[in-house]
Amino acid sequence: MPTLCKPSVNVPEYVITQEETLEFAERVHAGKPQLPLVMRLIKNTGVRKRHIVQPIEQTLKHPGFAERNRIYEAESKRRCPGVIQEALANADLHVSDIDAIIYVSCTGFLMPSLTAWLINTMGFRSGTRQIPIAQLGCAAGGAAINRAHDFCTAYPDGNVLIVACEFCSLCYQPDDDGVGSLLSDGLFGDAVAAAVVRGSGGTGMALERNASYLIPGTEEWISYSVRATGFHFQLDRRVPGTMEPLAPVLRGLAAGHGWDIGNLDFYIIHAGGPRILDDLSKFLDVDRKMFRHSWATLTEYGNIASAVVFDALRRLFDEEEPIAGATGIVAGFGPGITAEMALGRWTTAPAYPRELAQTARSRVA
Repeated sequence: MPTLCKPSVNVPEYVITQEETLEFAERVHAGKPQLPLVMRLIKNTGVRKRHIVQPIEQTLKHPGFAERNRIYEAESKRRCPGVIQEALANADLHVSDIDAIIYVSCTGFLMPSLTAWLINTMGFRSGTRQIPIAQLGCAAGGAAINRAHDFCTAYPDGNVLIVACEFCSLCYQPDDDGVGSLLSDGLFGDAVAAAVVRGSGGTGMALERNASYLIPGTEEWISYSVRATGFHFQLDRRVPGTMEPLAPVLRGLAAGHGWDIGNLDFYIIHAGGPRILDDLSKFLDVDRKMFRHSWATLTEYGNIASAVVFDALRRLFDEEEPIAGATGIVAGFGPGITAEMALGRWTTAPAYPRELAQTARSRVA
């Protein structure tokens, strides 16, 4: 059965605290009519600090869309390989064992995808499938897990590497006075994450069922306006209320699998903001502490977009691995409004013997 192994996560070395964020917001956006509201919203995010890919003085400048995308390319190439190597080690695999790479990001653009550079640079096989996902935003982490599950269901001996690379700070727009844009300046952080879904063997979440759901008529609620200055984040004020219509979807997914959504052993939920986590806890009738890994990610790193679910899962591994057979869910939310959900049980199955894996892989290639 496909198993989601322990992720690897890395955050940049530059740190900005909530206090510093409020100070910069008050100075840079002084006199803006929306500022008092935004200051209150930022204080209520619960984000104590975030990590960013450049010093704050450089982040606050706008050198142009082309230069920002150049920085995105350089930093992704600098930071992804180490995270990938750690994720492979966590899964007890080598680059030659990977059959597909899913790369997710919504904060920069490359063509060909970074997957091509990774294959050429890190020694992945030339026949490795490339599956870049660029426009699902924060939901892309969950979508990547689900597409890896699908791949390994079709190819039971295959292994899929997932890479999530998000440099949200490169989307800062100093002249954008929209409430959604200003709030995002105090909510989003930067991170790189990677994880492997093994077709067989390994320790982690054995994936049993996945589903996607789009709330009708909400495609404009989370979006980018692409302008000469780059990506401008747009957030509708109704977004925080989307957990009420999504909760029955998660409940129905679990019920269709014979499970009670309110009585699982672990929950890996996208930390889009405090209202998202609080509402989902209420509507699913789940104790708030069951979302502690997502809360910790939000508090220490902010909303790191598609990387959130991987960091929350890493924290679950680090805290104390669940017992074999423990039931859980991964859920990511993003533009659409889209939900990507996966159910699974904890497994501590031994790794598939490498010599057998190499024989089986010839059937995947």
